[in-house]
Amino acid sequence: MITMQRRLLPATKALAAFEAVARLGSFSAAAQELSLTQSAVSKQMAVLEGQLGIALFERNGRGIVPTKEGVAYADAVAQALSIIRAASLRAMSGKAGQILNLAMLPTFGTRWLMPRIPSFIVQHPEVTLNFATRIGHLDIATDDFDAAIQIGTPEWPGMEATFLMHETVAPMASPAFLREHPVATPEDLMRLPLLHMGSRPEAWEHWFGTLGAPAPAMHGMRFEQFSTVAQACIAGVGIALLPQFLITAEIESRQLVVAYDHPVRSPRSYYLLSPHARAELPPVVAFRDWLTAEIALWTREMDTSA
Repeated sequence: MITMQRRLLPATKALAAFEAVARLGSFSAAAQELSLTQSAVSKQMAVLEGQLGIALFERNGRGIVPTKEGVAYADAVAQALSIIRAASLRAMSGKAGQILNLAMLPTFGTRWLMPRIPSFIVQHPEVTLNFATRIGHLDIATDDFDAAIQIGTPEWPGMEATFLMHETVAPMASPAFLREHPVATPEDLMRLPLLHMGSRPEAWEHWFGTLGAPAPAMHGMRFEQFSTVAQACIAGVGIALLPQFLITAEIESRQLVVAYDHPVRSPRSYYLLSPHARAELPPVVAFRDWLTAEIALWTREMDTSA
């Protein structure tokens, strides 16, 4: 007889096979990834379903589809396996608990964070930092990140979210572009090429809305990174809403100037996110405390210089 305790703790091999099948959508693909035979994966699924007493997949002529219970279980198992893998890596490295895997937004990371990272290294030489850049949707737990710097609204299900800073944007263009296309009113902007960020599709609509002006049809070039759209503006491609704190070098060199003087706070803000299961790990706590202190100092300096 299988005890309740054993039923609630299936074998890791079965869980890994289930997670692969659920993610890849087939027994054969999961078998190839795990270097197992298809029959071995099928057997693991049968054992797991029997142990749990529920059906995890529905079989039909087109293949397999996770049941409602299977979808929910797959999400939880993926997070649990991610935590186990990360813990194993730390233990194998000989510096258990002293590695921080951080995902960050590319331009924020290179323009704002990296120049300040030496301060963290000096204060916390015991922590090894591993960086990765990510844009758009990010499943932090599944991707084995301890924390991530993202932009969005305050709601982050399953995450401990620490507010970092607001973002203020203004229409920016090259001086040469504005000499050819003078801007005196918001209506002037509507007649010019407006460049868009893929991660902020509502930005121009929100900006025009703060002026009480109807937004123009939202079409035009789209970009994934602020650094790329800034270069497009410098080249005279059009006008973009840019956070000025990320393009200080371009502003100081007069490569970019304000096209219309109406800075607006974005609907989204920057947050440091961490799965609840990792939020109190020493490297995460150390980085969070350091980062919030750095931002507080930077904010005071910005207010003084304003």
